[in-house]
Amino acid sequence: MKTVITSLRIFLFFTVVTGIAYPLLVTGIARLLFPFQANGSLIMKDNRPVGSAMIGQSFDTSQIYFSSRPSAVSYNPLPSGGSNLGWTSRQLKELVERRRTEFIRRNNLADSAKVPPEMLFASGSGLDPHISPEAAMLQVDRVCRARHFSISQEARLKNILAGLTDPPQFLCLGQRRINVLLLNLETDKLK
Repeated sequence: MKTVITSLRIFLFFTVVTGIAYPLLVTGIARLLFPFQANGSLIMKDNRPVGSAMIGQSFDTSQIYFSSRPSAVSYNPLPSGGSNLGWTSRQLKELVERRRTEFIRRNNLADSAKVPPEMLFASGSGLDPHISPEAAMLQVDRVCRARHFSISQEARLKNILAGLTDPPQFLCLGQRRINVLLLNLETDKLK
């Protein structure tokens, strides 16, 4: 009986330490040192959250917005993940060809246009909020036409695009990238 009581005390102690105290401590430190990230990296517009800088979302319903990278989970963060379709999958090949054709049609590009891979393939998480500057540039004409932008507004949009382009992380990891939500919010500000 003494062993059972000792075991329960140890269990209760470690439950409190590792299940309550440690998570509260780490959360408190994170909120103190990194408040933006600890609170979901929420992007606000008119004092309302419009999305997260770390989770992609769909902008495909309107011609006036830059399109996000495709998502294998319909941009739902709860079951995040990839499609698990392999390189030899006929279904993946058809999906990529359909996305390529749609991207070319939607952006009024030549049939021979090189479509950046991130516009054809979903990311491993299905939630990547970034596209390459090249993918964004291929969409500039469509967005400008849909918004009836003047030549000077188009030039300002290209400057915004260049200003929002992030370098590879630590200057060596990954590619140059643009957060689509931030780009679309800045595009909305152009008058």
